[in-house]
Amino acid sequence: MRSYEELLEKAIKELPTEIVRRDRFEIPKVSVQREGSRTIIKNFSNVVKAINRSEEHLYKYIVKSLGTAGFIEAGRVILQGKFTEDEIQKEVNDYVKTYVLCKECQAPDTEFVREERVLFVKCLACGAKHPVRNI
Repeated sequence: MRSYEELLEKAIKELPTEIVRRDRFEIPKVSVQREGSRTIIKNFSNVVKAINRSEEHLYKYIVKSLGTAGFIEAGRVILQGKFTEDEIQKEVNDYVKTYVLCKECQAPDTEFVREERVLFVKCLACGAKHPVRNI
């Protein structure tokens, strides 16, 4: 009869690599295209779905952070001005760290909860709540 440790090692070796990976959530990569003096985030709706937030909230954050104007059109965002993919990706990464990931357990399973006039990010995995600033 095999020991528990031997069976556990055997089971871990037989797991597919996707399950063995610790990081189950990856911040989505933005796809950017420039047209003249405008910058278009082509996969905006996919990014929003991946982070489970509203298009309007992420849009407001990006526009405010970049100090520009723009609009949402057919699942993409059109920004006034020339921005690189790296600049926009940095804003998406900062948004995810502030408004999506739990500060306690780093899980992406969070939602917005408003109590009185304060907006909180509530973790559905561990139950922690953290106040965040409104955009």
